[in-house]
Amino acid sequence: MSEQVGSPVRLKVVVADDQAAVREPLAAVLGLADDIDVVAAAADGTEVLAAVAAGPVDVVLMDLRMPVMDGIETTRRLTEDHPEVAVVVLTTFADDDSILGALGAGARGYLTKNAGRQDITRAIRAAGAGQSVLDREVQDRLLATARAKAPAAPQPLPDDLTPREREVLALIGQGLSNRGIAEKLFISEATVKTHINNLFAKTHIRDRADAIRRALAAGLA
Repeated sequence: MSEQVGSPVRLKVVVADDQAAVREPLAAVLGLADDIDVVAAAADGTEVLAAVAAGPVDVVLMDLRMPVMDGIETTRRLTEDHPEVAVVVLTTFADDDSILGALGAGARGYLTKNAGRQDITRAIRAAGAGQSVLDREVQDRLLATARAKAPAAPQPLPDDLTPREREVLALIGQGLSNRGIAEKLFISEATVKTHINNLFAKTHIRDRADAIRRALAAGLA
């Protein structure tokens, strides 16, 4: 990403949605943010891949149900061929197949179209920084699914997790966002992110959905 010295880092974003009535206003609104440049608007997955190939691109805001190539397949291809590009799903669908399919394909965030502009820009920034953001409804569904599949006996976690890292993992398992964890523990969001990065590295957790499953499996939530 080429930026002038002293200038803020600007995220280069592709907006993907098959409906122009959604895609164009969304691109226009996101373009008003000080740190976001919408570099392309795509109507299907093939247009997303072409935009990323033309690059550079930092984040793709991805609809799931698109013609030619849907959002899950596009996310899978981006994860394989352009792992440096983060995907945030923005969709009307919050069923288990859509959520697990998108996160399994490598999406870093998942929002429903009830999300407001601030929620969307926050998710894009988090994804650009390597963090995950999940809509509350999505977290609730993941929790329900994980609880249904949780093993009867708790699965141990690595011994080198600190008490604070275990506490953060437990709160993730309860469905709290980074902001919610920060407020609960009276620490900054930056400190929460540090704890999450450390515990993910120690436990080989891939993303927030995986963290929820591990917390439940360990009996922390």
